[in-house]
Amino acid sequence: MRINLSTVLKGAAMGIAEVIPGVSGGTIAFISGIYEDLLLSIRSFDLEFFRLLFKGKFSEIWKKINGWFLLSLCTGMAFGVVFGIFVITWLMQNYPEPLWGFFFGLVMASAIVIGKHIHKWNISLVMSLVAGVSIALFVSMVTPAEGSSHPFYIFIAGMLAISAFILPGVSGSFVLLLMGIYTLIIPSLKNIITSFDPGSLYIIIIFAAGCVIGITWFTRVLSWLFGHYRENTFVL
Repeated sequence: MRINLSTVLKGAAMGIAEVIPGVSGGTIAFISGIYEDLLLSIRSFDLEFFRLLFKGKFSEIWKKINGWFLLSLCTGMAFGVVFGIFVITWLMQNYPEPLWGFFFGLVMASAIVIGKHIHKWNISLVMSLVAGVSIALFVSMVTPAEGSSHPFYIFIAGMLAISAFILPGVSGSFVLLLMGIYTLIIPSLKNIITSFDPGSLYIIIIFAAGCVIGITWFTRVLSWLFGHYRENTFVL
């Protein structure tokens, strides 16, 4: 197996989605059928991974983490993020309503796709649905915070944003917007791409460190939930 064009395109769609507040890359992964493969690949970065790394067994590492899948996905996501930063933000400024209409359609479609995984409704699943809708409404009505450029705050924002990224239905960019640092992270990424600004690089390194920690623990939480409460997790 080598670079998979289909996975690259799915990664690009996820990258674009993550730049837009309100649209979840996790939702795109779920719709496109790569969500659980993504969770398994991320979970593979465990103690066994580091043991193999120290022994220099790179071929075993590549197989363990499903390397070609991750490389294809990350290649697409990198392209998608760059495209989103420059093109989608321009569309948001100039044609916001058609763009939001398009992403609203994606959200509606994802609800239908997820709904097909529910075989038989019961009171427990209905309660999970009500809880999910309530959380989504609450989050959408929360007033954005003032934000901060303190390194620890940026680190925590990275942890929370990447957790939202991997969770279908919750947008990592929207979490950044609520925390008041969306206008810090996105311009910093743009500055790195256009001028390799050292100050912006420092911000993104701290943010990326938070992302690494966040995705490491949250994928394990999600995998446990899917293993023990699969349908409730889908509905929520």
